[in-house]
Amino acid sequence: MKTTSAHRSLKREIGLLSAMVIVVANMVGSGIFTTSGFIVGQLGSAWMLLTCWLVGGLFALAGALCYGEMGAMLPKAGGEYAYLHYAFGPVPAFLSGWVSLVVGFSAPIGAAAIAFATYFLGGGTEPWLAVEFAGRRWLTVSGVTLLACAVVVLFSIVHSHSLRLGTRVQNLLTMFKLAVIVLFSVAGMMWGKGDWSHLGAVPDNGAGGWGPFAVALIFVSFSYSGWNAAAYLGGEIRQPGRNLPLALMAGTGLVIALYLALNLVYVYALPASAMQGTLEVGTAAATALFGPAMGRAFGLVIALGLLSVLSAMIMAGPRVYYAMARDGLFFRRFAGVHQTRRTPVGAIWLQAAIAIGMILCAAYDALLIYIGFTLSLTAVATVAGLFWLRHTAPEMARPYRAFGYPLTPALFIVGNLWIVCHTVASRPLVVGCGLATIAIGWAVQSWFNKQSGQTQRHAAADTGLGPA
Repeated sequence: MKTTSAHRSLKREIGLLSAMVIVVANMVGSGIFTTSGFIVGQLGSAWMLLTCWLVGGLFALAGALCYGEMGAMLPKAGGEYAYLHYAFGPVPAFLSGWVSLVVGFSAPIGAAAIAFATYFLGGGTEPWLAVEFAGRRWLTVSGVTLLACAVVVLFSIVHSHSLRLGTRVQNLLTMFKLAVIVLFSVAGMMWGKGDWSHLGAVPDNGAGGWGPFAVALIFVSFSYSGWNAAAYLGGEIRQPGRNLPLALMAGTGLVIALYLALNLVYVYALPASAMQGTLEVGTAAATALFGPAMGRAFGLVIALGLLSVLSAMIMAGPRVYYAMARDGLFFRRFAGVHQTRRTPVGAIWLQAAIAIGMILCAAYDALLIYIGFTLSLTAVATVAGLFWLRHTAPEMARPYRAFGYPLTPALFIVGNLWIVCHTVASRPLVVGCGLATIAIGWAVQSWFNKQSGQTQRHAAADTGLGPA
């Protein structure tokens, strides 16, 4: 497969509707179909479940408003990487790109693929091979993990082919998924055999309080992650000063409404005690509302809908690694695009390899907290960059200015730091993995700096311009 160097840039082919679809597709993924049971386990109340989804949505909307200004001001590929590079320099930018590679896209791709395979196969399957050490499972090979790996490979092939094919597949899958959510929500509340008294029932499990609420918001923030998806394709969106902010805000607002509606159906269908710890909460709700046959059918429909988020992340993520490599902060081979198709092929397959590793090695619920915690740190740093650029570069053209500034970015930063602090206290091992990921990124960045310095010294010596 032929690639060429980074001087062949990406093409601006994405319009407003497609950009909005990318945001919705990235957001509406495995989280909304899998995390509500874990959230109820933390909070113990249907009302608190709905409140948690609303608060998480407001945080995401605040972030979208802030990223809209950054994206309109700096319409480049890479999202947070490009914004942090301009605001704070190469080191924070590299760390954000590293987090995007491992946590922002590869890990959620793995989580979405696991959720797809679990729903498609009608539940988890017994592992064919499991490697355990120190009381923890480090490798799992089963029907679920193999199907999850296969679907990652399939969609990586699709998005390697061309942006046009990838966008068409993406739009089709997303429209299908949205139709499923709307139809299920309407049919469930109008004709399903549910009970609104579930809203008032509180199981006696000792859950509740601000600490558990903050940890539950980690699950919610994972489910809302993707509100910034269009920012990663800033170099391929037409009229980015207008279309990028609109796509971020409209897509996020639509998803908030869909999530609240779908969780209301879950609560109508199931008591909180039945939801706790349930991964396939969508199937469980459909079974309670319409019977086992419809539950099984809805599980298959959800599985097909999950392909949309998988496809969207496989499309968006490689643009970050492409931008890093183009700027000399990552391996140069990932700065190339296909000679004729103009897709970042090397970056796409790097991401696929890491996602497959996550599928085989990570537990699902721990993976969600790891993703939510680590991405919160990157998003906080990026929104802090908005404050910094307002102060240091007031002359820059800003086609869009964040609504509610400075309260909107302040709300986003304070809210996410509150979530992070409670997560540190309650999930130290998972937090340690997140911090270790950042530390490894720091070490890799230092290595790149050292290699770059050696290259520059050798070049100076070859031209006679080096120090005597």
